[in-house]
Amino acid sequence: MRSINKIVLLVFIAVTFLATGSAQAHSAWNQPFVHGIAIKVGHHKYYLEGAPDGPNGEQDIPGHEWVQVSKNTIIGKHYNTGPFGAANFWSFDAPDGALLWTMIGKIDTWTEAKAAKYYTEGYIHYHSLVSAKTGKRHPKKVVWLRHSAVIDFTFDALPNAVEPYEVKIGSDYKMAPNWTVPYDPNIGG
Repeated sequence: MRSINKIVLLVFIAVTFLATGSAQAHSAWNQPFVHGIAIKVGHHKYYLEGAPDGPNGEQDIPGHEWVQVSKNTIIGKHYNTGPFGAANFWSFDAPDGALLWTMIGKIDTWTEAKAAKYYTEGYIHYHSLVSAKTGKRHPKKVVWLRHSAVIDFTFDALPNAVEPYEVKIGSDYKMAPNWTVPYDPNIGG
């Protein structure tokens, strides 16, 4: 009889854990995607380093919208829009404002071992976080980004920053790969 009680208790704990996790994940998805998201890292808020074109001057990568779905995960949408609404910022042959990529971002540190692990999972680019309060880069943490293209297009609107290339629907291993470059908060990423 004792073993049955233990089994019932374990099943109850497992179901409670799963229900709580599902409720938390569901509530995160009820949050809107926003440009200029304030990402909680520890007890502080950070922006993704970029133009100060959020609704109240928050920094962000141009054309991006985000939602934080867990402590260390953000989900993003990358549109063909530039800072302050600049048209066709990322691609000349994709429609202005078109959704180009969806992204998953993992908030973590850079180490050689993590870089190799993230690369094998499609996270080939990391991006700097800047303090919402001071504007300084986080001393250790970055956001590892995995891009998945939702349409075929030419990534060609930043010829001085990135070599143009043809993007096909699916995982994009060419989107600004910097996974082999150690993070230095004095240089950025």
